Amino acid sequence: MEILSVWFVIPLAFILDLFVGDPERLPHPIRWMGRAIILIEPAFRKLPGHLFGAGSFFAVFLLSLTWGITFLILKAAGIIDPLLKTIIEIVMIYYCVSARSLEKSALEVSSALTDGRLTEARQRVALIVGRDTQKLSSDGISLAAIETVAENLVDGVISPLFFAAIGGAPLAMTYKMVNTLDSMIGYKNKTYAEFGKASARIDDFANFIPARLSIVIISLAAQFLAGRGSRTWKTAQNEGRNHSSPNAGYPEAAFAGALGVRLNGPNFYQGRLVEKPYIGLKFGKPRHAHIKRACDLMFLCAALWTGVLSVVFLIFSA
Repeated sequence: MEILSVWFVIPLAFILDLFVGDPERLPHPIRWMGRAIILIEPAFRKLPGHLFGAGSFFAVFLLSLTWGITFLILKAAGIIDPLLKTIIEIVMIYYCVSARSLEKSALEVSSALTDGRLTEARQRVALIVGRDTQKLSSDGISLAAIETVAENLVDGVISPLFFAAIGGAPLAMTYKMVNTLDSMIGYKNKTYAEFGKASARIDDFANFIPARLSIVIISLAAQFLAGRGSRTWKTAQNEGRNHSSPNAGYPEAAFAGALGVRLNGPNFYQGRLVEKPYIGLKFGKPRHAHIKRACDLMFLCAALWTGVLSVVFLIFSA
């Protein structure tokens, strides 16, 4: 396994995301992953046999390809110059982190709500959530934005840096392919119920440990910000399972405890009402001001997680 060669790769990758974010004009491997999925999917759907088998082969093929390409790029760079390899690895891991872009998207929703531009707020939140947004109230939009900040703390920070720490850029990039596959084909609808099942299960497996580790980080950050570490921890432990996803409920419950808001609950997806239990039941409805607080909490969590991984890696590599 290709592990990190120096302890400072992760913090530098995070700092790069902090200051650069995700400029649309820059080439981005994650967007390339999405295009590859669209381009290759039809060929795998034509394979003989059950769609679940074809979808499983599709996922394994793309994950192997992602790891292999990343590994070979780094190996070639290392032959040219070890410093070049380190720089490329930092950039690759930076591409896997999305804290700044997540904050930007959430704050655009918050700004529209603050100015009373409800239609625009619905349009902006529709870009970052999967539920129907056309009829959402201001509180419903705030709830959706906070939930996606909480869930994407794991998908966009905790998990990619976790895999970067144990397997370098090749494993971090492979995780992002897992995540991209799940977001594009991991649905329980007629089109992807079978073909996308393997991708969804791989994503569940990949996020299992990071989602639970996030509780510790979120509780610590909540204690620093508002002295609510104990409440955050208890809410996550007691209500983290109240979600259709085996992983998303834990960071969402932790955010509910930290912010003192009620999350989850029934929502419409593609015109169909999906009944889901509330998380943080004893708290009140989220307001638009809570979106900014959620972003502050997310960034502190990201910084703490980056520091923890760097210290642990430094100790074990000494």
